[in-house]
Amino acid sequence: MNPANPVDQPMEEPVNNPEESNFGEILQQFELQQTAPVEPQPAEGGVLKGTVAAVNEDSIFVDLGGKSEGVLLKSAFADGAPDIQVGDLIQVSVTGRNAEGTLELSPLKVERPKDWSELQAAFEDKRNIAGRVVEAVKGGLRVEVAGSRAFMPASRSGTRDAIELAKLVGQEIECRVINLDTVKEDVVVDRRVILEEEAAKAKEAAFLLLQEGSVVKGRVRSVTDFGAFLDLGGVDGLLHVTDMSWHRVGKPADVVKIGDELEVKILKVNKNSKKVSLGLKQLIPDPWAAAADQFKVGDRVTGTVARLTDFGAFVELAPGVDGLVHVSEMSWAKKVRKPSDMLKVGDQVEVAILDFKPADKKIQLSLKQTLGDPFVEAVKKYPVGAIVESPVTSIQAFGAFVDLGDGVDGMIHIGDMVNEKRIDHPKDVVKVGEVVRAIVLEVDQDRRRIRLGLKQLQPTKTDDFIAEHNIGDTLTARVADVRSNLLKVEVADGVLGECRLAEEKKEAASAGASKGSPAGASVDVSALTAMLTAKWKEGKGGEPVAKTSNTIKIGQVRSFRITNLDPAAKKISLELVG
Repeated sequence: MNPANPVDQPMEEPVNNPEESNFGEILQQFELQQTAPVEPQPAEGGVLKGTVAAVNEDSIFVDLGGKSEGVLLKSAFADGAPDIQVGDLIQVSVTGRNAEGTLELSPLKVERPKDWSELQAAFEDKRNIAGRVVEAVKGGLRVEVAGSRAFMPASRSGTRDAIELAKLVGQEIECRVINLDTVKEDVVVDRRVILEEEAAKAKEAAFLLLQEGSVVKGRVRSVTDFGAFLDLGGVDGLLHVTDMSWHRVGKPADVVKIGDELEVKILKVNKNSKKVSLGLKQLIPDPWAAAADQFKVGDRVTGTVARLTDFGAFVELAPGVDGLVHVSEMSWAKKVRKPSDMLKVGDQVEVAILDFKPADKKIQLSLKQTLGDPFVEAVKKYPVGAIVESPVTSIQAFGAFVDLGDGVDGMIHIGDMVNEKRIDHPKDVVKVGEVVRAIVLEVDQDRRRIRLGLKQLQPTKTDDFIAEHNIGDTLTARVADVRSNLLKVEVADGVLGECRLAEEKKEAASAGASKGSPAGASVDVSALTAMLTAKWKEGKGGEPVAKTSNTIKIGQVRSFRITNLDPAAKKISLELVG
């Protein structure tokens, strides 16, 4: 063994001294601490991962490892602080230090690629990345990502105009790589797609919070002809014009304007179409509920003409309560063709309630009922038998109408126009505008009709005969008809009288009727001519023709005496004298 060589010398047994051993370990640890490298402090703008150490009402304290600790304000989260618990791992960036020297942190929602390989991975996975807008260039912006200058077209910036685009310069943005050419080192990024996705998520989240029947606040975003769209916090709702007010709204712009803050009720939420229907009037009591106690059928009320239609006028009786005056209920005096001929919007009118259906929200009104019914006065003025002189207003195939005043018409049927002849059309007798003299024949109050006659005032041949003869006059006339004990006698051309036979003559007349021509049969013209000739000769002084029989036959010429003349009934009564 070579003493010079310590390897060859035997090793001494170590001395087992606890105190020396403990001191040595402590010394070794101290030397290690003194020689260990100093942990670098996080630089401002650096991205770190840390563990949540504590959470209070306003702040989140993050352990960044080593002796580093930072504070993250909850107000730094744009969408509100997420549900973060002690022990959670979060990714943050350093923004500076506060007065106490504590690191100030901000939330980092996306990664920041450090090189082309990370950029390539983000492109392939379609992940969002963080970038910094450095300048505005022609057609868009330059964005710094992974140490390179990427291009973001203006159309993909998510801005609406050049002013908003310029405001992005210098800002940290979230974007997505949509084109990557490693050879040319050409990178194109898109911010708009991210904004659209976030808006869609926010809209879906906001939509799920909407409940039918709830009352929410919204801002009027746009106004159309049929309503207004309100922004309910990312979700649009339609406030239709019919749900703006209980009274009729002409134009939505008369009620709301863009920018108005409104409190509205959610009427319907369609989960399939994502449509929300809103109501404004539903937040105030329905006036129709009070109208049921306020208005009754038969009442006369005052209202304002709200609008006119082709078929009538709507009258507002109370705010939100309208009734309809049909065109047929506007006037007794004339037929109204257009409501505007009688009324205009804004007119104050008194109307009568004809019908009221609160459940259907319908009220039927009448204007003419409050003016008095002229037909009632016409009935008093024109009783049956009264004579009227009025102009003809219209002619129809069945007759003519005459104006009796105050909108009341009288009708002359074609059969009551002339005596003793048939006419083809009323225009053959009367014309429009002609003043005629007629008599009232009938008054039908249920059908509101007054029937007149012209021929009843025209003299007939019977009238002329009665006027020219007296009771007791004797005349020669022809028997026109034989019926039982009653003879129809033609006393003049077209004029008939009646003769009732005594019992003994009744038998002779019956026998003659049975032997001669039957009642109603045609007369033997040759026999009649012979009798008339004989009568003529007798009047000239010739020998009278001997009567061979007392039998009365149709066509015989006999002597009669007038026993009664009735001008009103146009009746001539006779007795047989020869």
